Amino acid sequence: MNPLLKIIIFDGSFKTTSFINRLVKGLSENHQVYILGFNEKLSRKVEGVNYVSLGSNQNKLKFTVTTLGKLLHSKKFNLLLSTLRKLLQGKRQELQQQNVDLALKNISPDIIHLQWPSVIPWFEEVLLKQQIPVILSQRGFHNNVRPFIDENNFKYLQEWYPKMAGFHSVSEAISINGDKIWSSSKKIDKVIYTGLPLQEISFNETYASSKVLKMLSIGRAHWKKGYDYALRCCSLLKERNVSFTYTIIGGAGDEELQFLVDDFGLEDCVFLENRKPQQEVFKCMSEASLLLMPSLEEGLPNVVVEAMAIGLPVLSTNCGGVPELVTNNREGWLVPTRNPKAMADAIEVFVQLPLQRIEEVRLAGRKKVEKQHAEEGMVQLMEVLYREVILEKV
Repeated sequence: MNPLLKIIIFDGSFKTTSFINRLVKGLSENHQVYILGFNEKLSRKVEGVNYVSLGSNQNKLKFTVTTLGKLLHSKKFNLLLSTLRKLLQGKRQELQQQNVDLALKNISPDIIHLQWPSVIPWFEEVLLKQQIPVILSQRGFHNNVRPFIDENNFKYLQEWYPKMAGFHSVSEAISINGDKIWSSSKKIDKVIYTGLPLQEISFNETYASSKVLKMLSIGRAHWKKGYDYALRCCSLLKERNVSFTYTIIGGAGDEELQFLVDDFGLEDCVFLENRKPQQEVFKCMSEASLLLMPSLEEGLPNVVVEAMAIGLPVLSTNCGGVPELVTNNREGWLVPTRNPKAMADAIEVFVQLPLQRIEEVRLAGRKKVEKQHAEEGMVQLMEVLYREVILEKV
């Protein structure tokens, strides 16, 4: 029987993503899992997971209490005077680093799993000492975009990537981008797709067909999401007399998007809405006709996985890890990035498809998700990765 592991998951906060919450829930069944964060409280904790505060970023009093508490708990009384001095001088970052170091000493983990490259600075000393294996997840903007538009960030990652014990990539595409930063024959880099609790996501047996095409996009307003190209596509659809509505959940309040909606005369058919809780998003998916994913870059977007699980057809740009999930004309449809005309043409073809063809694609999408994105498989593969890098350190 494999021994129990002490695992630290770190993304800087207790308010972790759905991916992390699902991962730690599965891992905690057989291991000791710790989430470290620069906050004091969390209204809904994952059962069985240990939450370790590193001091609130918002409350000076709570930060002081937490910092002194960690010092006393670790019995590092020789640090008391310097700690009091730093508290008086307001050297919060230095004290937060001290809290990180004391937490690591107290927990004595078998492995540390960092969720973003942006949190590497907190673990530079750990990486230099090479006593505790550290792995890094490669996901989204911080791996696909930032290093390639920020020269200093690229150089920083080039310095620290070789010191990582291993990498977790959410897609083959993002793994390839990681190799552009640093590659080695000895590099451990496992592609582990995001897992979903599919038993909790019901497949819509009946497709929400409508005379008016109801298109939906979900995600924050950011240039990499390509919403400006989607709105230009909508302008073309309107010129071609295609009946549609287009809702962007997460687009509310963005001045550029609102300007384009007004400029293209789309006020009657395009709606920018605030972010919604997960269950409301699923309800919107169930009532929509088509998920439109106009992104310029992605890792492997959860929203596409979720839509396919529910049975909402997907039309996406061919970017990042999307082709690992969607094969054109099989589980959905792919169009080039930055091409509103190609997007509009594909939507026009979709509108004319017989219901039987849409059903074939919906079923293929659900099967692909069940095969590739089961929550249990994600947890098992992550555990395999942890043990592999631990054995390499022995």
